[in-house]
Amino acid sequence: MGFKAKIILSFFAVILCSIACSDSFLETEQPEDVINNTPQLDIDAARKDFSELSFKTGVNDFELDVLFNKKWAFRLIVPEVEEDEKIPLFVDLHGGALTLRPDVHKRGSCTLGPALENTGTKAYTLIPNSQGFLWFAAFNEEQVVNLVKFAIENLNIDPDRVVVFGYSDGGFGSWFFADTHPELFSASIAIAQAYGLINDDEGTKRTEVPVYVIHGEVDELFPYTNTESLVELARNAGSEVELVMATELGHYRPCDYLPYIEDAIDWLKNSVWE
Repeated sequence: MGFKAKIILSFFAVILCSIACSDSFLETEQPEDVINNTPQLDIDAARKDFSELSFKTGVNDFELDVLFNKKWAFRLIVPEVEEDEKIPLFVDLHGGALTLRPDVHKRGSCTLGPALENTGTKAYTLIPNSQGFLWFAAFNEEQVVNLVKFAIENLNIDPDRVVVFGYSDGGFGSWFFADTHPELFSASIAIAQAYGLINDDEGTKRTEVPVYVIHGEVDELFPYTNTESLVELARNAGSEVELVMATELGHYRPCDYLPYIEDAIDWLKNSVWE
């Protein structure tokens, strides 16, 4: 094979790898507008701006001017809360993280939202916009960590009941934040993903908080057996991981996972928060 042919094949290999590593290619519609860049501000300024936001019961959509000349765009759903009541916070990381859409976090939920309602779980829900970056990118790590901290500082949140949740790209992110920020999260619910476990000097890193993994039996992007192997590695490292097979479910119908998510919330109440 000639040198030129090898270069062409290498190029296509890179393209195929980038597709295989994320479900974001499923969304082909391009946004009409993107979230505009803004002058750079520091974290203290963002904290102050957050503290001045007016949250009402129901759906609240905001943008904050922040670091990296960007905006943090997020939705925060607020239930009716008594003055001295402390309730959980769920951080809902959307799928299709590489697709730059200013409204992706506003699409509504057929998974976490209904699951909270069906299980009678009163909680805040924070839904950030990935702005076209994977959830473990530096920009999103900064965004998620600080939004959670700001929310705890300003809302009636029980800091011992903060959960990171996600489907597909969001599932990768939910396990990542459990791995890297156990000081913030009490648990992770990771769905339809095949998280690349972090290694340390002793091998696979132990995840310090419990993780509930839901995976479709016939997932077309991430085979069940791959996720099963990763869960086994995590358990061998001392991680507390529950693995539930979603019988006959694939990757492209997240709404069908609702009963399994309801079971995950029951797991939180009965096994993690008790």
